[in-house]
Amino acid sequence: MGFNLSQSFINSFSKNLISWYNLNKRELPWRNTNDPYKIWLSEIILQQTKIVQGLPYYIRFVNKYPNIKKLALSSEKEVIKLWEGLGYYSRARNLHKTAKIVIKNYDGIFPSKYETLIKLPGIGDYTASAISSFSINEINPVLDGNVYRFLSRLFGIDIPINTNKSFREFKNIAKKLISRKNPSDFNQAIMEFGSLVCKPKNPKCNECIYQKKCFAYLNQKTLIFPIKTIKKKSRERFFNFLIIKSINGNIIIEKRINKDIWQNLYQFPLIETEKLLDKKSLLIKLKEYKSFDFQKTEFYLYQNKSFNHKLTHQNINYSFWIFNVKNIKNNKVKIKNLEMYPFPKPISNFLLNFNW
Repeated sequence: MGFNLSQSFINSFSKNLISWYNLNKRELPWRNTNDPYKIWLSEIILQQTKIVQGLPYYIRFVNKYPNIKKLALSSEKEVIKLWEGLGYYSRARNLHKTAKIVIKNYDGIFPSKYETLIKLPGIGDYTASAISSFSINEINPVLDGNVYRFLSRLFGIDIPINTNKSFREFKNIAKKLISRKNPSDFNQAIMEFGSLVCKPKNPKCNECIYQKKCFAYLNQKTLIFPIKTIKKKSRERFFNFLIIKSINGNIIIEKRINKDIWQNLYQFPLIETEKLLDKKSLLIKLKEYKSFDFQKTEFYLYQNKSFNHKLTHQNINYSFWIFNVKNIKNNKVKIKNLEMYPFPKPISNFLLNFNW
């Protein structure tokens, strides 16, 4: 699919878009700096995250790690703890990994050029384009969900946006449209326009400055675009967390070290099964657990129910089984020190609500 965009359309498109942005943009702290380090922090935090949720985390990270050196000198555990609750924890691990690389390979100066940025962990085309344009005005158009949606509606692009073919198509169009004089504001503007006007479910078509040229609006297909391929069915998983606590205030936790969800976060001992278990079924499974003689230990199901946590491609059904024991020998920590460890959200919620 090719689009024959006239130079006059291109010029008016970027000019009108930037003018709209100057009048309507939200005041956000990362828009008041050209420091590639702070821009990088904001972009990593805002991946898969709404601004209203990501903003407090950005402020928290900038306050604790005002420069790349402080971030690199921290432990991964500290970084993940600060990230706790934001999800997609590979972002936090890559954040820490990248900080160490920048200190080692770039004399502690965070890169600002696309060709260098794209080589760093956790940085893809979008993030490299954003950092390079916002920090040094490189002409690299950004493609995020807002841009895909806006351009697909405007031009009636029916290629599914979650395919490699769509990336090439949308990137070529964005390269034609981007302002050569002010790529930074253009990139900010096109994402802001998609976020505030060309919204997913309730687009403000009556406020759209491109209404008369929009394919989707003119053909009453606004909610059809963007096109996506059918998602794969979520994987169902069943987690049984064992809350093994002693009368002297100790509890067992373990680190998730395998390449799976929540890698390098902490959890309670886990038995994963193919379906939800009742007390009798769990007791059979516990025979494989050698640390304790569970046959003689009373235990109960927290709140007498299981819970659910939805991830992008997984549906986690989980239960907390409470065991009160006399003594713990291995993998024990003080219950009062649990707040020092990073946990996945389901466990964090449990820790907040359980009556210790």
